[in-house]
Amino acid sequence: MINIASTNDLYSSYREKMQEIADVKFSSAVLQWDQETYLPEKGAATRGRQIATLSEIAHRLFTDKGLGDLLNELVQRNDIDDRGKRNVVLTLEDYNKNKKYSPSFVREMSEQVNKTFYVWLEARKNNSFAVMQKELSRLVELKREETHILGYQHHPYDALLNEFEKGCTVVLVDKLFDDLKAPLKNLLDKIISKPQVDDAFLHQHFDKNAQWKLGLEVLELMGYDFKAGRQDISEHPFTINFNSKDVRVTTRIDEMDFTSMLWSCIHEGGHALYEQGLPEEEYGLPLGEACSFSIHESQSRLWENCIGRSHEFCGALLPRLKNHFPEQLNRVTDKEFYKAINKVQPSLIRTEADELTYHFHIMIRYELEKGLLDGSLETHDIPAYWNEKYSENLDVTVPDDKQGCLQDIHWSHGSFGYFPTYSLGSFYAVQLFESARTAIQGLADDVSTLSFNRLLIWLQQCVYQHGRYYTSEELCNKYTGRPLDSSYFVEYLSRKYAAIYP
Repeated sequence: MINIASTNDLYSSYREKMQEIADVKFSSAVLQWDQETYLPEKGAATRGRQIATLSEIAHRLFTDKGLGDLLNELVQRNDIDDRGKRNVVLTLEDYNKNKKYSPSFVREMSEQVNKTFYVWLEARKNNSFAVMQKELSRLVELKREETHILGYQHHPYDALLNEFEKGCTVVLVDKLFDDLKAPLKNLLDKIISKPQVDDAFLHQHFDKNAQWKLGLEVLELMGYDFKAGRQDISEHPFTINFNSKDVRVTTRIDEMDFTSMLWSCIHEGGHALYEQGLPEEEYGLPLGEACSFSIHESQSRLWENCIGRSHEFCGALLPRLKNHFPEQLNRVTDKEFYKAINKVQPSLIRTEADELTYHFHIMIRYELEKGLLDGSLETHDIPAYWNEKYSENLDVTVPDDKQGCLQDIHWSHGSFGYFPTYSLGSFYAVQLFESARTAIQGLADDVSTLSFNRLLIWLQQCVYQHGRYYTSEELCNKYTGRPLDSSYFVEYLSRKYAAIYP
């Protein structure tokens, strides 16, 4: 039978179906946000059931044969505009992938993630990896099963990498880290041989409420729209969106180190600006979603490091900091502050690591995840492996599990394959920022006056508005003139630290 429905009618039907699925997914996301911020302790078990039910419903809607037939019909039509065609092609790819999962597997994975998240919280309270080892082990089993569901050619980890960065493989990441490890280690050794900068003034008592006000102020300066978002406290800072007009961030506060809160706000603010900048009219469709996890991370890293740790930003921000903390910072100079917040020192906590040593944290997690997925490591091996690699790569001794293998939320969320995108995002950030500096004459002057409107317009035009239209590499090529090139990152670090550690 020939389908005589107009393309416009078919596309409208497709849009309605996708937005219905998005409504279910984002309803689940609201429950997850509440789970990590305000949920009463006794509500955990039922909340897991609620999220699992919604996940199963969304999966059932997205793998419905009627949607598949509609997508296959639309993809054959030649009278759809370019953006509409791209939406359909990407959705069909997602549809075919999701058809590989059974509803029972989706539900079991969701329930197991919920269990593992709560035992992770308990394990952190008890400072004991053993508390979560059993549930994490079951989650790893499910992730191994997932690699077979999705399929892979060379390494099971490829299947999960591809979920976060399309086309990414172990071969690509291995080469990237192999090429970077020596130059980063050489630069680190040079810095360690120099006199260390003084950051003692950062480790005084900074009132929690004053820090909170400061974080909100900085987010607003960046351009974060509080009428389309909010900030809360969580165990692990994150950004979550339900649409481009409801994008929420969280932070955590250490009263003995305000930089932990402040740069967390800037980092999550970068993620949030991306989400708030996505095209509202594409809600539920691929072009209303971020390009990739690496490009998403590039936006947080661009703001956190290229902007937030720049000399111009530090000089402009310091007077505001002194208004909030006059006793602690009144005698600190711009130069002292800039050096202190860019101090390089091997440390235990990934989220608080400097720009250089951060990538050793990622390499350790990457190698560990590969081992868990190919079976060369089991979950009971994690603490010993972790401690050994931190000693080997960063020459630090891990004192306990909380400051070691329990510090990240990712495994309790089942996010295996995510960590490499942090390094990729850092490399994309520097390359994109170099292009922004070329395109925006006087950008440094803008930063020195905390004026970010021109940068936001550039990011909107070059990153935000496209959604998933381009792959990461296509976007990078289009707006930087070449594929991802990690030499930009090495040069950026070398130039920056040569001035801090002469």
